[in-house]
Amino acid sequence: MDIHAIDWSQTEWEPVRTGVERKAFSGEGATVSLNRLQPGHEPRPHDHPHEQIVYILAGQIDFHIEDTVTRLGPGGLLVVPPNARHWGVVVGDEVVLNLDVFTPKRAEYAA
Repeated sequence: MDIHAIDWSQTEWEPVRTGVERKAFSGEGATVSLNRLQPGHEPRPHDHPHEQIVYILAGQIDFHIEDTVTRLGPGGLLVVPPNARHWGVVVGDEVVLNLDVFTPKRAEYAA
């Protein structure tokens, strides 16, 4: 058995673009990504072949999936289907901290 463990509190934030940072961790079949989104960051609509489960830890975000917008706050959960165009827009002036789970794993996020 191969055990893969890290301490996220000791892991540096990886800049994605201005106002967006992440930390990621992968197993054999899934990736977990902790994201920090600053108010005023530039949203970037995108899609990918992974199912994505979004869990909001702090702040508020309007999460767009195709033509549907859902406002999420702390404790909010949302599923993004594979290949669905999506993006988030921070609401207010509080930083959004969200945890994403991707399946299958995202090799480009691997830690």
